[in-house]
Amino acid sequence: MLGIAYIADIPPRSKNACKQSLYFLFIRQRPDRVVIKDEWILKTINDPNKTEVQADRRIRKWSYIEEVGKYLRVILLEDGETVHNAFFDRSFKED
Repeated sequence: MLGIAYIADIPPRSKNACKQSLYFLFIRQRPDRVVIKDEWILKTINDPNKTEVQADRRIRKWSYIEEVGKYLRVILLEDGETVHNAFFDRSFKED
């Protein structure tokens, strides 16, 4: 399955880093994504404001990041552990 391979020789950005898909490792180099801290991703995974399961079984989680005043959306693969994407969601509105 595409997107589930991992690169063992790339060190995590922090000691608390989580599993990341190859796609996320690539996309995270974009200027708008490089500012996203691992701690914000972990906060969103562990204590989301909202969680949804997509039709493809990937899991969306949102959390408000006070330091930047925005909601972070983290997309996990169906294993519930591997980050496939993370970005600030400008259109998110909490229920």
